[in-house]
Amino acid sequence: FAHLFPAALLFDSLCRGIMPVHSKMSGARRVAAVAAVGASAGALAGTAFVAPRLNAAKTSNTHDQMLNSGVAVPFSESTGRLNIPALGMAGIAAAAAGASKARRCNATNPTKQRKVAVALQARGGDDDTRVCIPLEELRNTDVDKVGGKSASLGEMISQLSDVGVPVPGGFSTTAYAYKEFLDKGGINDFINEKLSDETIYTDVNKLMEVGKAVRDKIMDTPFQPNFEEELKAQWLRVSGGDEKFTFAVRSSATAEDLPDASFAGQQETYLNVMGYEDMKQKVHLVFASLFTDRAISYRHDRGFEHEKVQLCATCQKMVRSETGAAGVMFSLDTESGFDKVVFVTSAYGLGETVVGGTVNPDEWYVFKPTLAEGKNAIIARTMGSKLIKMVYKAGGGSETVDTSSDERGKWSASDEEVTALAEMAVKIEKHYGRPMDIEWARDGDDGKLYIVQARPETVASQKKVGVIEEYKMLEKSSDVIAEGRAVGKRIGSGKVNILTSIDQMAQ
Repeated sequence: FAHLFPAALLFDSLCRGIMPVHSKMSGARRVAAVAAVGASAGALAGTAFVAPRLNAAKTSNTHDQMLNSGVAVPFSESTGRLNIPALGMAGIAAAAAGASKARRCNATNPTKQRKVAVALQARGGDDDTRVCIPLEELRNTDVDKVGGKSASLGEMISQLSDVGVPVPGGFSTTAYAYKEFLDKGGINDFINEKLSDETIYTDVNKLMEVGKAVRDKIMDTPFQPNFEEELKAQWLRVSGGDEKFTFAVRSSATAEDLPDASFAGQQETYLNVMGYEDMKQKVHLVFASLFTDRAISYRHDRGFEHEKVQLCATCQKMVRSETGAAGVMFSLDTESGFDKVVFVTSAYGLGETVVGGTVNPDEWYVFKPTLAEGKNAIIARTMGSKLIKMVYKAGGGSETVDTSSDERGKWSASDEEVTALAEMAVKIEKHYGRPMDIEWARDGDDGKLYIVQARPETVASQKKVGVIEEYKMLEKSSDVIAEGRAVGKRIGSGKVNILTSIDQMAQ
């Protein structure tokens, strides 16, 4: 019977309280029903749903849990318990014919359940019309749906949390939501017209003018009602309705973090975002940041078509590193490309100072072969000046303050923490199968280490292994005007232009 009707296999798995083997959900917390059947997989004669991270064995509070998670559920008023949907013969027949056209499911108790649009498609299918998706439901194959950052975070949460790589949870808006926003808001035609002028890519002033016009158009266009409804539902799910719960809202582009192109830092990031209204505004700003002057120019120069790149917002639980520390680590040496070390950096406060290069952090090199043997693997360390740190600002947002003399004279991370971070980096690199650029944070409240981002490393990993290039000045002057820390090791020369305003960028 099952080989004639594939949907019967799904029904069997539902009755046994497990998910199909192709499901992206991981771990023991799999619920005894699924919303995704698809056109050729059949129709369920009852309400279906997707409910990640819930324990179907504990049904007494399951209904309320699912309502709080924004999930459509079947519910019996007489028993007060969750109903496992039955697979009717009509549904089986539809499976055999491949004619199921279902697109939505609704709760059977409208007085307790808000209307939720859940696509009746296998999760991961082409017709996924969700506008927000919890991070724990995502995998690295979902870049086209939620962008590189959100997909990578979902991958680590679902695949690496059980092996000692902790990642804060949250949710992501989707590329579908972004396209709907641009289409229904009438923004697309405006953008395409403005960016079709090739002269803006050689004239900085024109580029700045066009970029600002596009960003203003996006900010002046309100979100669609269904998007706002789901955005608030996800905010409630993660924050529990606490207006003081803090989020980090970051950009996640569908063309971001690729092995051969680095889009990091081109779109906006907002930290210490408190309350729903603040988060909604920051998501709006993130959407507009796809059209920063730098991002527009970079996509054009790299051959990415503007209309084929969508931007999503990664809304993630904020790690309280403003009273702890944060930094960046690479699973190889960024100077030589040597892949047998983990390079770890750290500074006090939020990690944006390290990411943006505005602080000189502490640094460590950890030798992977020794680390694998469980021995002390730190082979070099350098204490940075750590002159500033980024902290929370009262009422939301962040600000930069000076560090104390005591902080400047101490290591911002212990050897034990550096070793633990290096072990996480090795696990992440092994999982992805390539060198990785990883952001981490230590929570000042619980003292724990968290991974907050991971992307492919796109510079040092492209270098020739075993080849070292060194550049020296043939002529040196004793008249040093300024000095600092170099990002690379090459030498450049040219006329210095001192700008007193951004308006002088074209000079």
